[in-house]
Amino acid sequence: MTVTSDEARSLAPPGPEAPEGLESAIPAWRLALTVGVVALGGLLFGFDTGVISGALLFLKEDFHLTSFQEGAVISSLLLGAAAGALGSGGPADRWGRRRTLIVIAATFTLGLLLATLATGFWTLVAARVILGLAVGSASSLVPLYLAEVAPPRLRGRLITVNQILLTAGILVSYLINLWFAEDANWRAMFGAGLIPSVLMLVGLFFVPESPVWLERRRRGGVTAPVEHGGSHRTLRGMLAVPVVRRALLIGVTIGAVQQFAGINTIIYYAPSIMQRAGLPATNSIMYSVAIGVANLLMTVAAIPLVDRAGRKPLLVLSLVGMAAALVPLGCALNGAFGGASHAVSLVSMGLYVSAFAVGIGPVFWILAAEVFPPDVRAKGVALCVLVNWSANFVVGQLFLPAADLFGEASVFWFFAAVCGAALVFVVRTVPETKNRSFDEIQRELAAGARQQH
Repeated sequence: MTVTSDEARSLAPPGPEAPEGLESAIPAWRLALTVGVVALGGLLFGFDTGVISGALLFLKEDFHLTSFQEGAVISSLLLGAAAGALGSGGPADRWGRRRTLIVIAATFTLGLLLATLATGFWTLVAARVILGLAVGSASSLVPLYLAEVAPPRLRGRLITVNQILLTAGILVSYLINLWFAEDANWRAMFGAGLIPSVLMLVGLFFVPESPVWLERRRRGGVTAPVEHGGSHRTLRGMLAVPVVRRALLIGVTIGAVQQFAGINTIIYYAPSIMQRAGLPATNSIMYSVAIGVANLLMTVAAIPLVDRAGRKPLLVLSLVGMAAALVPLGCALNGAFGGASHAVSLVSMGLYVSAFAVGIGPVFWILAAEVFPPDVRAKGVALCVLVNWSANFVVGQLFLPAADLFGEASVFWFFAAVCGAALVFVVRTVPETKNRSFDEIQRELAAGARQQH
């Protein structure tokens, strides 16, 4: 595969040393190297969210943590991630995507080093907050950078590489937890993450700046608007622009649905769910590995589909499949299938995770990076990711209390209802962005905004 001359210019080195012209085609390895280095942020995103599940089993004994402190160790990363997502847009616009990514990689390295050397509860919480800042910033900026550096025909696939490495990071963390579990070596579990964080930090010095950001800087910080008008420096100014408001509606809604459809209740609580359904949960890490494998395989399956089938069809397929899996899962947790309830629960969770991973899992990140105009893209993506992390935190905190109050079955039926409502929203509101330039996407959003008025 080769890259056209227009696409080649987008991969030119940043700064004044950038050549005036490149060969008519360049090897695909250059684009692949750029994507591979930057997408390590996705791997670290997954690793740092997953590694705590195994490490906590052992460090709570070493530090004599209470239940409240265990929850604080987990939730501190989520709160840090929300702050990181919110704060990443401004630096990415001022300093550039690449420089901000370098700071993020350094933050990953600092957080992992501090976690590995933690001496007590507060040190560990500080490390998790630092890691959360890096995770939240990376979850916002990595797909944004990939969207801006990718040719339109490859954009969906290249952004999906980030989601693949995210799910791979979760699986790798589970496998590392399993490897070091026998020795109860939680420090090694955290320390293993230093390998990709250092690789990312070094590699980022050899990747180009985003061509969209370079063009914006060339124009003095303002890109050519598509029926924008108004100021974009504040949230109020962004909301005053119909195109941006419509993009926010799409990105924020899909980001919230991704979490309120219940995915992390499966990721976090699968062993306890299976145990309540009648299946002995003798090895929680092994169950997590099985869920991680299904998640990764179906995310890989999404690579050729996002640019062939399109974003919108995958969202529809995903939401229908998730709702169809959640209904029997709720019934199984109510004991409706008798002795077969545990088998139905296993199959339902496998189908649910598969439907999520092939659709709304990667498509949210793609859409969030595609629908915003260039001059507000970093801020818009940051807001969408902030909502996603906030919803993640809310669902994670409320799942067990809600399950105790209303029953697990009712909670999963609620998740199914969220999928149904989201399906209506997608059919009516979400545009197809497959193989379209950013300008074409903006024109369609502008047309939709005019129709609403």
